[in-house]
Amino acid sequence: MTLIIILIVAYLIGSIPFGYLIVRTKGGGDVRQTGSGGTGATNVSRRAGKAAGVLTLLLDASKGAAAVLIAQAVGGSDWIKAAAAIAVILGHIFPVWLGFRGGKGVATGVGVFVVLAPIALLCAGVVFVSIVFFTRFVSLGSITAAILIPVFVWLQNLFVEPVGDLRPLLTAAVVGALLIIFAHRGNIERLTRGTESRI
Repeated sequence: MTLIIILIVAYLIGSIPFGYLIVRTKGGGDVRQTGSGGTGATNVSRRAGKAAGVLTLLLDASKGAAAVLIAQAVGGSDWIKAAAAIAVILGHIFPVWLGFRGGKGVATGVGVFVVLAPIALLCAGVVFVSIVFFTRFVSLGSITAAILIPVFVWLQNLFVEPVGDLRPLLTAAVVGALLIIFAHRGNIERLTRGTESRI
């Protein structure tokens, strides 16, 4: 029963469409109708300005952290925390309030791994910033960082902070990465065609 409740709560937290609401409040209409079609910080920035994008980034990241912290607060096992991490990313990408069309899950994933694996997240963040700096493609940086998160989680466990059972954390990292990559499928297609927007 605890697992089911945590999954529902985490999914509903993830489903809060902060980017969509911020753009609507500023009179910018439906943010999903422009740019990448997502509700995340990059698309919000294009539609409503950098301040709105930064606010969206912070709020979306807070969703990921909150879901994991709630699971932790109720005494959830590592598997329950991993399930909450996956559910909150699912909620962000497929929000029930917006017909299951949301964001790409990157910022929410950042919030998740700030709590679960901060060192691995920091390493992935360095990769993200480097790729965006040299290519100006936020999507390419996001996809690459997502792919590398499981690798950095494994390396963190191996060299920095060993855990008793790596499986829950690694499962959250792998499934989270797959969800984020899936959400970027349109970006991947545009990257291969050479039509992806740069910042």
